[in-house]
Amino acid sequence: GTHNLRNVDVDIPLGVLTAITGVAGAGKSSLIRSIPPGHNAISIDQSPIRGSRRSNPATYTTLLDPIRKAFAKANGVKPALFSANSEGACPTCNGTGTLYTDLGIMAGVTNPCEDCDGKRFHPSVLQHHLNGRDISQVLAMPVTEAEEFFATGAARIPAAHKILQRLTDVGLGYLTLGQPLITLSGGERQRLKLATRMHDKGGIYILDEPTTGLHLADIEQLLGLLDRLVDSGKSVIVIEHHQAVIAHADWIIDLGPGAGHDGGRIVFEGTPTDLVTASTTLTGQHLADYTNS
Repeated sequence: GTHNLRNVDVDIPLGVLTAITGVAGAGKSSLIRSIPPGHNAISIDQSPIRGSRRSNPATYTTLLDPIRKAFAKANGVKPALFSANSEGACPTCNGTGTLYTDLGIMAGVTNPCEDCDGKRFHPSVLQHHLNGRDISQVLAMPVTEAEEFFATGAARIPAAHKILQRLTDVGLGYLTLGQPLITLSGGERQRLKLATRMHDKGGIYILDEPTTGLHLADIEQLLGLLDRLVDSGKSVIVIEHHQAVIAHADWIIDLGPGAGHDGGRIVFEGTPTDLVTASTTLTGQHLADYTNS
């Protein structure tokens, strides 16, 4: 009975990929949030990630830890030098890579730090290399390039490579390791959270429109990841509007028939094939058009 849900009583099957569908405002999120906390469930939404403007994928996923240790070992120095939040920070910008100028009554201006050229590190730190790259060059790498870089040779770091594989699996291969988290979209934040929690002990994964902002090719990759979670014995529940995900699901729970006061009811439960055959709901009609196109 939460929000616009009207005495909803529904069974969500375990061990499969279930899509919660319906028009915006039909009650999808309210239904999912009614799952009791501590129900062996891991809920991953699009809310902002806690952290400072210095936070990035490398720090959030703990990827930077094995990388700093590898740099330190290769150069015989302390790992703290390879953190822009610690001893290795540029003293002019304090490791932010930018300088802010307050213009009084006008909007302030942010410019790259001239002393470190926006690289965030003290110049002496950049004299240290790992397989021909300094730490700023590594943090400027996209995930896909870094995954290859840390896979073999002098820069081989299995712990880092494993994290990079997870980032690729969730469709974030294009992000650079040092990209500020405040620049990520809601969908990117959600997939980043998923990458860090893929091996948690929870048996149920709940995702709120994980395809937001994804290219079609990346959606196929995400579906492969969701399949692997199910194959490993997990139950995956996604709130989705993208027809590719709905068509791929094992089970669909469709809410509606409309939004707000016109929603809050279960209008269909079953397989995608049955939903298309029935075509009695808006979701069914759109899915029929998608599968027949």
